[in-house]
Amino acid sequence: MSKLIFPAAPAPTLPIAGSDDRIPVQRVFCVGRNYEDHAKEMGQQVERDEPFYFTKSNESVVQDGAVVPYPQGTENFHYEFELCVVIGSPAHNVSVADALSKVFGYACSLDMTRRDLQLKKRAKQLPWDIGKDVEHSAPIGIVVPAAKFGAPGKQKIEMRQNGVTKQSSDLSCLMWSIPELISHLSTLYHLRPGDVILSGTPAGVGPCVAGDVLEGTIEGAGSLKVTIGKPV
Repeated sequence: MSKLIFPAAPAPTLPIAGSDDRIPVQRVFCVGRNYEDHAKEMGQQVERDEPFYFTKSNESVVQDGAVVPYPQGTENFHYEFELCVVIGSPAHNVSVADALSKVFGYACSLDMTRRDLQLKKRAKQLPWDIGKDVEHSAPIGIVVPAAKFGAPGKQKIEMRQNGVTKQSSDLSCLMWSIPELISHLSTLYHLRPGDVILSGTPAGVGPCVAGDVLEGTIEGAGSLKVTIGKPV
């Protein structure tokens, strides 16, 4: 009988508000340039032909309250605060009208980015995975069930760095709405329970250093707090 020659890495899990149960994280899909003000601050043309995605490995996921080590290979480590959507049932070729029925819940999240590496690769028209798929780069908070959160609409999203507000917007400013993102992504993948979608960040992204405390809130979806640690 065959056996694994190395131990399999366990899937990260997320806590659920009001429950002792947890959600195993499968795939992490991230939406790029989904707030017009952020696209402009990154020097990118605002387009609405179709959503733009990149991915992170599920091993990048860390919990609320975590210390996120400053990663090696960068001198420009950026925060991007976002609404995380947690898929709760299989979704394939779903309509925009039915998309929210596939959501288990919502959480606060961060897309931590090695910005200098991302921009260097982007300038050469090369994939910029090493700028985005970074260890500990996807902090995700407690998941609020969809029935409690309600439909994404004009909920306020805000992030503070060491107590100073850096990002502030609301979900109505998303270029692609949550139902549109789920519907479109389900034409490209068979979405399954435990997949998560980081839906994009508003303007105000910027660098952080060891010792910084990042705290974010999304109305109805709770909060997220992490500390940037020293390189390891």
